[in-house]
Amino acid sequence: MEEEFVVTPWEVRGRVDYEKLLKHFGAKPLTKDEVALLEKYAGEVHPLIRRGFFYAHRDFDFIMKWHGEGRPWALYTGRGPSGPVHIGHMVPWILLKWFSDKFGLEVYFQITDDEKFYDDPEMKLE
Repeated sequence: MEEEFVVTPWEVRGRVDYEKLLKHFGAKPLTKDEVALLEKYAGEVHPLIRRGFFYAHRDFDFIMKWHGEGRPWALYTGRGPSGPVHIGHMVPWILLKWFSDKFGLEVYFQITDDEKFYDDPEMKLE
């Protein structure tokens, strides 16, 4: 029997169901048109996007439209300090740096464990 697919802030179990993952996180697949728009504005497409490593988004279409209208925007990310930094953290940061360089953007980086409170109602602030 195949193990049930589960994603939490601490683990991923079972065979990854990408459609379920998109729905769970409110994401949409990155379309060819969106990638073409990125290339138009950035002058190239980062290999991690071109090769499909990053395949989904939340509001990328809105941001590209916003950028096309000449409106300012910034980058925001973060991580929970519950363990050591590893390659899984570095990969999105590489893409974040690329966006910052290509679009001349400010980056806001928050260190927080907030998302863990959504998954574990017994978790305390201490």
